[in-house]
Amino acid sequence: MATTADFRNGMVLEIDGDLWAITYFQHVKPGKGGAFVRTKLKNVLTGAVVDRTFRAGEKVNDVRLERRPVTYSYTDGDLYYFMDANTYDLIPIAADLLGEDQLKYLKENMECEGLVHDEKVISVELPQFVELRVVETEPGFKGDTAQGATKPAKLETGAVVQVPLFIEEGDVLKIDRREDKYLSRVGA
Repeated sequence: MATTADFRNGMVLEIDGDLWAITYFQHVKPGKGGAFVRTKLKNVLTGAVVDRTFRAGEKVNDVRLERRPVTYSYTDGDLYYFMDANTYDLIPIAADLLGEDQLKYLKENMECEGLVHDEKVISVELPQFVELRVVETEPGFKGDTAQGATKPAKLETGAVVQVPLFIEEGDVLKIDRREDKYLSRVGA
């Protein structure tokens, strides 16, 4: 058990049988009335986000999620299969659980992190930075640059990101997948 004083971003709570991760919290002490904590909670399984308010000092069930390395193997319909690096078991994860923002950067044999609850992998997170090859982009021309000009580039997984004009097809790029942002060329 924990109290609202223990809240921190990323902490996982069990509320009504569901697991919720704290993505934002703020302690509020109004001039009149009791203090409270305003939070944004994200459902670990469904990705749904809700706002919830707790009274200051309220007791909550905190859950410790273990993180375990998993490797993406293959897709079968709406299920994505990951191999647990510890047990070599194949773990099916539904596409809607992974989320479209992660799926567009997922490629075969990618090392990911599995979130484990009660010895069962319940969710998978891709690394924040991924390295992917450019499969399609327009050529950039000298003299075409104003200040920091960019162009769209299609990556091997189908994701499209804005890149500088000097990027060519076949280049391997380091991408921040959470912000859909080009960071650098790899091996350049």
